[in-house]
Amino acid sequence: MKETQQKKGQKGFSLIELLIVVAIIGIIAAIAIPNLLASRRAANEAAAISTMRAIGSAEATYHSTVGAGAYTDLATLGGRSLVDSVVANSTPTSLKSGYYFTASTAGLDDTTQFDVTASMGSSSSGTRYFYTSEAGVIYGDASAVTRASSSGALPIQ
Repeated sequence: MKETQQKKGQKGFSLIELLIVVAIIGIIAAIAIPNLLASRRAANEAAAISTMRAIGSAEATYHSTVGAGAYTDLATLGGRSLVDSVVANSTPTSLKSGYYFTASTAGLDDTTQFDVTASMGSSSSGTRYFYTSEAGVIYGDASAVTRASSSGALPIQ
């Protein structure tokens, strides 16, 4: 009978104390998770800008070497090992840092200019789309950016 009775002076946490600790952890998580997600979006955008610079450099390299004055698409740049294979095969199912990239040629003979865009794979990837061309200026905007709409977009410093 003595074994089934609780010992006097037994120590432990009460249910109220445990509930308070769980509530405090919940409050801390509610504050920290949005900041973590915002940091992730900012990192994805920074990686997309870096990739846009790399694609622009690869286009300039191709233009001045094997392209003989012409620009090309991502697949050709990837085939020449000028860009990452993930970027070269960029599709909505093949993302790099939450973004997928497209490059196309334009101009008088369809090779004197190039357009590169970075589109978000999902809304959690970032908050901006990016665009660059042979001018080397990277534009960012909350809506899709193209050569025609880049004048209203903000250049990335």
